[in-house]
Amino acid sequence: MSGPWNALVFPLLLVILIQILLLLLAFRSAKQDCQQEEPLERMHHSLFALQETELRPGAGQSTNFPAANLPALCYTRAMHLTRRQFLAHTATATALAAGGCATVNPAPDSLIVDTHQHLWDLAKQKLPWLGGAPEILRHNYRTEEYRAATAGLNVRAIYMEVDVAEGELAAEAEFVLGLARGGQTPTCAAVIGGRPDAPGFADYVRRYQDSSHFKGVRRVLHSPATPAGHCLKPEFVRGVRLLGEAGRSFDLCMRATELMDAVKLTELCPGTRFVLDHCGNPDLKCFRAPRPGEEKPRHSADQWKRSIDAFAKRPNVIGKISGIAASLTPGGGADDLAPVVNHCLDSFGPDRVVFGGDWPVCLLGATYQQWVTMLRQIIAGRPAEQQRKLWSANALQHYALKV
Repeated sequence: MSGPWNALVFPLLLVILIQILLLLLAFRSAKQDCQQEEPLERMHHSLFALQETELRPGAGQSTNFPAANLPALCYTRAMHLTRRQFLAHTATATALAAGGCATVNPAPDSLIVDTHQHLWDLAKQKLPWLGGAPEILRHNYRTEEYRAATAGLNVRAIYMEVDVAEGELAAEAEFVLGLARGGQTPTCAAVIGGRPDAPGFADYVRRYQDSSHFKGVRRVLHSPATPAGHCLKPEFVRGVRLLGEAGRSFDLCMRATELMDAVKLTELCPGTRFVLDHCGNPDLKCFRAPRPGEEKPRHSADQWKRSIDAFAKRPNVIGKISGIAASLTPGGGADDLAPVVNHCLDSFGPDRVVFGGDWPVCLLGATYQQWVTMLRQIIAGRPAEQQRKLWSANALQHYALKV
């Protein structure tokens, strides 16, 4: 054979040889897995055991949480190729060997806009709810700790209010808006705390109206101070409507069993844009088989799905993919989160979803880096443009950010 035949046959032979080599490597890896008897579930358990060891101070350790202890605790152990990964690598090698372009799972935009960043300094702020919170949260979580937690990631952040004592709302707002205005930290904007039903709420909003870094208000609605139906009180509705008139949004952080109250609120305030935090705070147990000794889910999967679908029908609501990693139990991982993430993405569509880190609250179930890694795994099969919208583009548009 000569001429055109050589140009055709030799690349094909090269492709076949590469695929045979990859098959042999995959077979060898599978054989080692069987010999080591370390299935994926056990690996996940060991990773979360590592998290428990390195994140929670033990006996004799300082309870101050320095930035050095908050590095990117992510998957540092080499993971064996899954079937999907193997096929992706094979397809990429085939395209390259044949002289074509490798278009398998192109990397999305590296920018991450974190729309749910918490910061607190216990020497300067009072957070009443921390008294009954897990020990891991009762530390300082400032900009320096946030930088360490997100090391290696290109992150810009929107501060999310942290439910400070009511008398400290103005001080919190002024601090974080100053932080964003300074431009020296990842924080570029803020959603401040507020009480829409308070008599002075209109004056409170007007105080910050001229700040381009002031993007919205949140009032946590799952605390004992806000019983079911609180968000539908006439004075609360008036306050939320005022936010719409001021061009600001309202974040909904609800009990999953009361989501339909929030849907009604969005209907009563069509001129206000809403952000549904934490995928509606679902109980992850309702998406899997029950485990021995655990409590029953607070709601059914269908109940939560119906609520999400009702929000998705409202044109003035966007969904925030956040918060759910905090509910992971040891041994949990991306598979536990996937039903929630995928339903939200499918319901709201690619243009109405944003990413939220929920750090440091996420540390209850995963590090920041682990949460990002798990979310990337869940959305890996979606088009690169949709991934980019989730990680950054939608937030840049919805919050009118310049980064």
